[in-house]
Amino acid sequence: MRVAYLDCFSGISGDMTLGALVDAGVPLDVVREAVAALELDGWDLALDPDGRDFRIGGTRVLVHASEDGGVHRTFRDIRGMIEAADLPAGVAERSIAVFAALAEAEGKVHGRPPDEVHFHEVGAVDSIVDIVGSVAGLAHLGIDRLVCSPLPLGGGTVHCRHGEIPIPAPATVELLRGLPTVPGHEQRELVTPTGAALARTLADDFGPPPPMVLQAVGYGLGSARGEGLPNALRLLLGDGHPADELPRHRATVLEANVDDLSPQFLGPLIERLLDAGALDASFTPVQMKKGRPGILVSVLCSPADRAILEELLFRETTTIGVRHHEVWRTCLDRRTETVQTPYGPIRLKVSGVGDRDLNRMPEFEDCREAALTHGVTPLEVHQAALTADRAGGGKDG
Repeated sequence: MRVAYLDCFSGISGDMTLGALVDAGVPLDVVREAVAALELDGWDLALDPDGRDFRIGGTRVLVHASEDGGVHRTFRDIRGMIEAADLPAGVAERSIAVFAALAEAEGKVHGRPPDEVHFHEVGAVDSIVDIVGSVAGLAHLGIDRLVCSPLPLGGGTVHCRHGEIPIPAPATVELLRGLPTVPGHEQRELVTPTGAALARTLADDFGPPPPMVLQAVGYGLGSARGEGLPNALRLLLGDGHPADELPRHRATVLEANVDDLSPQFLGPLIERLLDAGALDASFTPVQMKKGRPGILVSVLCSPADRAILEELLFRETTTIGVRHHEVWRTCLDRRTETVQTPYGPIRLKVSGVGDRDLNRMPEFEDCREAALTHGVTPLEVHQAALTADRAGGGKDG
């Protein structure tokens, strides 16, 4: 298992993240190819020849853009740009998730729907390059688990298009909700909105470094110089121990209470949610206000799919409000094998940790279809598949 640790001892920003990845071994051409797929005009990447901090070695990536500051892209614009690009599915999805987190935070601060948020600084070419390039860099390194340190708050004020605002910036504060923070060591902006969105969206956990055999380290340098800690983000890369710790992933839970929806619509609703990308969906009988019986609809999804599934709940149920909160999922590794039975091939869902299998279960749909074909019960097919599996015959991946 390939693990990484973002040590934000001096904060985190988009350019620092990109610099740390390049310093840790991501070729600059990997970033160039990912950004080129977006078909943005007037940009280039270079390494700052004077970017090495006088107390610590590292890399600073410079984005040269001819676009002026008057270009204001909305989240809808940027999402469309990424969806239209020829990017690997994982890179596109995670990049959109970072921008979605930014849009939600900015929308809450300015009282606007996420799709209509004008990103200003974050919509500029350099920020788009930082985000898409960082996601592509992590994918290139093959990181299975990314852990981030608690984030330093900083202090003072910073100037932006809206004038002078306190540090952390309001959008940064929204992005830091629910994440571990520590007091900043300097009165300046240590965590930018882009840095907070990258950490919030891409990190699988927050806390101390995970157990690993350290293989590489990268330092991404920021622009600030002065006394105190070096202005750098440290990225540690190594091989983890999959048998020692199960992988954890961030997920979002959506919940809606309904008391005026016919139960006949609930089955199709669950199917629609799963088809739209939900990781899981269920409903539970509950007692609502005034003693009325109702239904709690619960949906587990990727943070990137929250908006789509939330819209589906509003469209296909009578609810007028959807709650959402973030959770962590601890997941076993999964794969599929096939066993040969008297009723034909049956797939097995196999889950475990590393090389250790913990559960082997026949796929019910295969058992049901084989039972219909051969005139037996699904239970008979299920038992035949388990017998074949125990015998160890006829398996393939």
